[in-house]
Amino acid sequence: MAASELFTKFARVWIPDTVDVWQSAELLKDYKSGDTVLHLKTEDDKETQYRIDPKTKELPPLRNPDILVGENDLTALSYLHEPAILHNLKVRFMDSKLIYTYCGIVLVAINPYEQLPIYGEDIINAYSGQNMGDMDPHIFAVAEEAYKQMARDERNQSIIVSGESGAGKTVSAKYAMRYFATVSGSASETNVEEKVLASNPIMESIGNAKTTRNDNSSRFGKYIEIGFDKKYRITGANMRTYLLEKSRVVFQAEDERNYHILYQLCASKHLPEFKDLRLGHAQNFNYTNFGGSPVIEGIDDAKEMMNTRHACTLLGINESHQMGIFRVVAAVLHLGNVTIKANDRDAENCFIPPKTEHLIIFCELLGVDYEQMAHWLCHRKIITGSETYIKPMPKVQAINARDALAKHIYASVFNWIVHHVNRALRASVKQHSFIGVLDIYGFETFEINSFEQFCINYANEKLQQQFNMHVFKLEQEEYMKEEIPWTLIDFYDNQPCINLIEAKLGILDLLDEECKMPKGSDDTWAQKLYNTHLNKCALFQKPRMSNRAFIIKHFADQVEYQCEGFLEKNKDTVYEEQITVLKASKKLTLLAELFQDEKQVSSPTDGRPPFARATVKSAKPRALQPNKEHKKSVGHQFRNSLHLLMETLNATTPHYVRCIKPNDDKLAFTFDPKRAVQQLRACGVLETIRISAAGFPSRWTYQEFFNRYRVLMKQKDVLSDKKLTCKNVLEKLIKDQDKYQFGKTKIFFRAGQVAYLEKLRADKLRVACIRIQKTIRSWLQRKKYLRMRSAAITIQRYVRGYQARCYAQFLRRTRAATLIQKYQRMYAARQKFLRFRSATIVIQSFIRGFRGRRQYKAILREQKATILQKHMRGWMAKRKYRRTHHAIVYLQCCYRRMMAKRELKKLKIEARSVEHYKTLNIGMENKIVQLQCKVNNQTKEMKSLLEKLVSLESTYTHETDKLRTEVDKLRVNEGSAKVSSNKITCLMEEIAILRKELTETQAQKKRLEESGNKYKAETDVVLSQLTEQNALLKSEKDDLNCRIQVQAKEITETMERQNEEETKQLQVDLNDERSRYQSLLNEFCKLEERYDNLKEEMSLVSITKPGHRRTDSTHSSNESEYTYNSLLSSEPGESEDVTRRTEEYPEMKGALDMSLFLKLQKRVTELEQEKQALQEELDAKEEQALRSKKEAEDQQLMARSTELEYESLKRQELESENKKLKNELNELHRALTDKSAPQATAPGAPAYKVLLDHLNAATEELEVRKEEVLILRSQLVSQKEAVACKETMTEPILFLEDVRKMKNQGEITQAFVGLKETNRPSQDCRLLNEDGELWIVYEGLKQANRLLESQLQGQKKVYENELEILRGEVQNLKEEINRQQQLLAQNLQLPPEARIEASLQHEITRLTNENLDLMEQLEKQDKTVRKLKKQLKVFAKKIGELEVGQTENVSPAQLADEPIRPVNIPRKEKDFQGMLEYKKDDELKLIKNLILELKPRGVAVNLIPGLPAYILFMCVRHADYINDDQRVRSLLTSTINGIKKILKKRSDDFEIVSFWLSNTSRFLHCLKQYSGEEAFMKHNTPRQNDHCLRNFDLAEYRQVISDLAIQIYQQLTKVLENALQPMIVSGMLEHETIQGVSGQKPTGLRKRTSSVADEGTYTLDSIVRQLNNFHSIMCQHGMDPELIKQIVKQIFYIIGAVTLNNLLLRKDMCSWSKGMQIRYNVSQLEEWLRDKNLQTSGAKETLEPLIQAAQLLQVKKKMDEDAEAICSMCNAITTAQIVKVLNLYTPVNEFEERVTASFIRTIQVRLQNRKDSPQLLMDAKHIFPVTFPFNPSSLALESIQIPGSMNLGFLLRV
Repeated sequence: MAASELFTKFARVWIPDTVDVWQSAELLKDYKSGDTVLHLKTEDDKETQYRIDPKTKELPPLRNPDILVGENDLTALSYLHEPAILHNLKVRFMDSKLIYTYCGIVLVAINPYEQLPIYGEDIINAYSGQNMGDMDPHIFAVAEEAYKQMARDERNQSIIVSGESGAGKTVSAKYAMRYFATVSGSASETNVEEKVLASNPIMESIGNAKTTRNDNSSRFGKYIEIGFDKKYRITGANMRTYLLEKSRVVFQAEDERNYHILYQLCASKHLPEFKDLRLGHAQNFNYTNFGGSPVIEGIDDAKEMMNTRHACTLLGINESHQMGIFRVVAAVLHLGNVTIKANDRDAENCFIPPKTEHLIIFCELLGVDYEQMAHWLCHRKIITGSETYIKPMPKVQAINARDALAKHIYASVFNWIVHHVNRALRASVKQHSFIGVLDIYGFETFEINSFEQFCINYANEKLQQQFNMHVFKLEQEEYMKEEIPWTLIDFYDNQPCINLIEAKLGILDLLDEECKMPKGSDDTWAQKLYNTHLNKCALFQKPRMSNRAFIIKHFADQVEYQCEGFLEKNKDTVYEEQITVLKASKKLTLLAELFQDEKQVSSPTDGRPPFARATVKSAKPRALQPNKEHKKSVGHQFRNSLHLLMETLNATTPHYVRCIKPNDDKLAFTFDPKRAVQQLRACGVLETIRISAAGFPSRWTYQEFFNRYRVLMKQKDVLSDKKLTCKNVLEKLIKDQDKYQFGKTKIFFRAGQVAYLEKLRADKLRVACIRIQKTIRSWLQRKKYLRMRSAAITIQRYVRGYQARCYAQFLRRTRAATLIQKYQRMYAARQKFLRFRSATIVIQSFIRGFRGRRQYKAILREQKATILQKHMRGWMAKRKYRRTHHAIVYLQCCYRRMMAKRELKKLKIEARSVEHYKTLNIGMENKIVQLQCKVNNQTKEMKSLLEKLVSLESTYTHETDKLRTEVDKLRVNEGSAKVSSNKITCLMEEIAILRKELTETQAQKKRLEESGNKYKAETDVVLSQLTEQNALLKSEKDDLNCRIQVQAKEITETMERQNEEETKQLQVDLNDERSRYQSLLNEFCKLEERYDNLKEEMSLVSITKPGHRRTDSTHSSNESEYTYNSLLSSEPGESEDVTRRTEEYPEMKGALDMSLFLKLQKRVTELEQEKQALQEELDAKEEQALRSKKEAEDQQLMARSTELEYESLKRQELESENKKLKNELNELHRALTDKSAPQATAPGAPAYKVLLDHLNAATEELEVRKEEVLILRSQLVSQKEAVACKETMTEPILFLEDVRKMKNQGEITQAFVGLKETNRPSQDCRLLNEDGELWIVYEGLKQANRLLESQLQGQKKVYENELEILRGEVQNLKEEINRQQQLLAQNLQLPPEARIEASLQHEITRLTNENLDLMEQLEKQDKTVRKLKKQLKVFAKKIGELEVGQTENVSPAQLADEPIRPVNIPRKEKDFQGMLEYKKDDELKLIKNLILELKPRGVAVNLIPGLPAYILFMCVRHADYINDDQRVRSLLTSTINGIKKILKKRSDDFEIVSFWLSNTSRFLHCLKQYSGEEAFMKHNTPRQNDHCLRNFDLAEYRQVISDLAIQIYQQLTKVLENALQPMIVSGMLEHETIQGVSGQKPTGLRKRTSSVADEGTYTLDSIVRQLNNFHSIMCQHGMDPELIKQIVKQIFYIIGAVTLNNLLLRKDMCSWSKGMQIRYNVSQLEEWLRDKNLQTSGAKETLEPLIQAAQLLQVKKKMDEDAEAICSMCNAITTAQIVKVLNLYTPVNEFEERVTASFIRTIQVRLQNRKDSPQLLMDAKHIFPVTFPFNPSSLALESIQIPGSMNLGFLLRV
């Protein structure tokens, strides 16, 4: 198809524009051949005309379809030309905020002038291992490609970073080096990668400066070679620098700065170490104030100075060298301020004023002579053949010499630092390959271009030539690979320009020649250039208005160079005398190092100078001859170094990064098209496009072409052979076969053909859409018509019915109205009649009434007069009586009111006290019951005292009765006499009194009866009032109770919410602590593995050497017990063994890297300490909730914990004494039965009797001590019910807190002595037969008895003190009981019903509390009985062992003499006790057969799950049963080491790791289930409780095994991740599960992974099959369900995180159709969770970020309502991720629309207050903290059978 046929109506083209370079326009009508004008309409709706050149007839470039705009690779564009490239970059940069874009093999990087979160370690991990085309363009992708090609092709690589100043070259190179340092790591422990990165701040400080275009512009070029070893780890680096801009040291343009180090020194002048430099502000020095801009906004030079010094220290530049460098640089600053004045008499002379301050400082800093330096700054030496001339210099020449010296000194410092940096980065091992990073200046053109710009552009010409050749070579290789006919592509060759510069008689050659001339100048050199090249070379031109400039046409643009200064900069002249003065410095040795490689520098002129005045000195006989071999010029040196660089680049595989500066104002994300086009032309990007466009730039695989353009094919065109199908279709679609070529695997298209195919595809889809729309709209309209017709019929029916009903209603209303009128008229007439009749009757009644009332009033008036008289008379008679009666009644009322008030007050007090009692009674009832229980307990203790009191009282009462009887007799006699005399008189008086009282009583009775009746009436009134008040009070009380209940409920709910929040926060903190602890544990495991690897390497090295012995593998495997040094103390024999092995292997000891070993050892120690601290903190947090509930109990136990701990030490001391006594008794028996002295020990001998007496006494004392031990143990057990046992297995540890609890120094000493005696082995058994030893034993026993007595007395005192405290508590309880009784008495005054109710409630509460207390006591007693039974069994066993031991030591003769006592022989149990016995020598065999050589598949399928764990625990049980701590320790350590060894050997085998994770967790559960702790015994059967461990507490080993399980879990996670990692991206993103939903867009040179499921490509089914495999294996191994849920949650998190991270880094995946694919895939995973019943595992929640990202791709993204919906929907993904997805959203078809920048800004504004992580990617390496919930086994240990296939026949069932 001809290109002109594409210029149809509505086609879009690019036309030139003065502002935007190119402007988009649309054709208003079709273009026809022969038209001279195109009618266009621009985007701002302006119509214009584009005139076609009649000669070339070149049409404007066409615009690409919108779906191709914004592509990652510019070569994917169908139309490849300048406006398309510029527009694509602008769209990506401005709209999508993407700064990287591929252009074939070139990465185009645009400086955003803003920090972007795309360089973190998570991004590095995301790009690591990925193909270059599979991810979005990035500098990390280029670095990964270079690293991968280096490893794959074993060829050195180069990354060439170029661009103009301010484009971001240095930053790009820095990020590339950071990528290598992060991905590869170093080959040694010297942290080479850190040193490589640390070289950046140093080089930036001494080689970077602020320019008008960049605040941190590199003013030199550098090529860094990063070396790698055979394992492709960084070994070292080397740096080469090019063309430092020395002129910047002495001069800067306006708004520019000198090198950063100078300003950093000035900013750090306040530091003490810099006081001697005598620096000031940067504005005070000439060299730092030329530009007038000494400060960079946002940069702290003092802080940067600290970073520079830190980097120097890291690179091995010590403090003295650093201060020397700073002194030299400060001296350069002072040298710039040295004033040189001209001589007034002679202009050819100049001088420096005496005592110039800055020159004095310069000389003091460098340690040179002031006079010499002042002299040679103004003079120069000229040496001829026989004479030496010292000639003064004019002022201008002297100032130039001073500046040249400053530049030379700074350049020497720069070279010295580069040399030392290279020495610090030098590889310590042999370098296998390298990757070079070239950070070099780009093409530069300014208003005034000098020698530096000439060299820079010369270097860019060479690099461009190399770039063109490489691109041309790649194109040729691609065509040859695909067997496409190769046609020569015409591309720009810049070899003529290079020849113009570097060939013979070229510009550089003529410049060097002119520098050698005695009177050479810039003008003469310019004339030579004109004569040689003008009009002879088309690339060389002369400006019209200048004779001191020339123009060169470079590949990028033509540049005009000013000849002024070329010769001086090329010669770089420094006078030798000045250098000699500096070398003579004795104060600063650094100067000698700076100039040690300097050749003698002399002036290039020879002969006598043309000056009149000169001082002539005679030549000395040994005068040096002038150096004929002058130093090479700067241009010559630069040309040589450039050739060397090109040789290096040609020997490597290059990778290109072109940095673009978007604007000159350094504005963030602002794009200037003019500046961008200039740089695109200069950096060779457009040349790459032109080369690609000249051939076949668009390339498709057959499968991709078929998937994309399947819609253009008919069903009959589709064949089984995709290649043949594509050929047939293309022949029909594109007639011109020159527009495409068929390769072996790809189809090649010329420029514009893909756009044509896209147009056909869009047209076909548009036609299909129109047809679909037509059909759907027809169906909708038909449906609408039918609906309207049905509605019309319905409306008609209802309207007609309504009209009929209205007519019928009208008829009914008419009839009703007539009837109503009839009755209404009849009613009105009747009412009128009745009204008249009623009025008549009323008138009659009123008249008759008036007459009757008048007559009645007359009669009534007479009667009233009579009544008034009667009442008046009566009133006068009664008035007197009423006054008297009123006074009496008033007095009675006052008195009764007073009495009623008293009674009311009393009732109120009682009511209040009762209510208060009721409120108190709620909490006091339980307390009363508890106190009553305590009183009952105390009454038992007081009975003994009461019995004594009863006995005393009985005697006292007996005596008092006797005395009373005698006194009564005497009193009876005396009373009888008195009574007889006074009896008569008393009786008479009593009679009179009684008569008087009788009369008074009768009168009072009458009065009381009267008052009683009145009082009763008043009382009834008061009682009714009180009743009403009581009802009101009850109602108020009920209201208050309701309010109290509501408030209590609210408070309870508030507290519950607070507790829930605190619980959640504690849970979050606990998970954080767990994750930190497990991450530290993971790091510790890595260090341990690294240590083991180094150990194995050292062992291999030692094996290869002659004379070395090879250790056993089992021995080496057991050496890893160092992990548990915190638990087990090392044996003396172990240290001796280690010493012996060290002595046996001196060569291996020498070969060991001690620094590395010490580092690892220190790191391991720190990790162990940190692990222990974290574990303690974790335990504290886990027990925090339980601690809050048991606060009261803990407070009571804290007071007694000290005594209990001390009593435990006493018990241990007693046990140690018993052991000593047993040993001594045995020795005594042996001494008595020794055959060596038969006479001395014969029966009847004196010595025999004495010894026998001592023996009997010791035996009796031993029995007493045994009984005391048993009593003490039983007391301790009863007292320590709630206290956890803090003893280890056999060696009790005296904790620091227990020592602090000791009361005095004596107790601490006794405890220490007892502990020491307990642990001291009895090694003096052979000494018992010596004289006097038995007496010493006897004295020791007496001392032990005294110690025991003192301890018992102390304990007795403690108990007495406790008794006094309890008595005080009893007294307090009694007082409280009395108070409660008073309250109860008041309660009895309540009404009977309320009293009965209260008493019943109180009784019920009391009985309930009593029942609860009795149940608790019963439980405690049951626990005590069980523990006592266990201890009795243990003690009986120990006593039996002691008796057996004593019996074994008795001789047969003694056995014969002693009487035989009856022995109870227990019957041997035949039941299996669930223990396995093995010999000590079989331990290694057990570990080998059960762990190392066990095949999980057979165990998992044929046997019970967790069988190895059960077997190991049964072996541990037997070791605990026989009380063998060494066997327990050895077995557990060997088990742990064996599991570690098999996991290290088979670290990638999921089946092995899963199997041992299951068994390790089961082993941990067994240790918990049978530990004897109450918390773990709740679900045990009685038989299982009998199987609990008896002697050892393995709590600390449980922690070690828990850590091992965590390590295995983390290893299992890694295995899962490694297995799923290759499947996730392909299965979740790339594979089209729903076929036909999305079509792949055109791609460029960087081909992505195909999204079609070819053979070997993973799909979602692959992921599901892998998940099924994992789940079935874990279930077969019997893994805990909770642990399976945690593993599945971790798997789904990895799937979601990896998928989302790839989605965020792949622009081609962010589309509507891909969102549908992702949601479908996630639904399949959720279905898998439902099938496996894992919905509660939390795995679905981990996929929520991925689900929301997929929903974000599918939702509408236009209006503000859509933004609100997105903000509320996407709460699981961060703001950065939301914005990134919206920026990456790319339409796949023309029917989709892009997300506008305004909508994205709206989202950002709405989410600006959201506090979430700024990190873009999810942490795919994150591992959730794992927990192992206790899961007891119902399997009985005695029922376990061991199959013979496990080769464990040496285990015996016990």
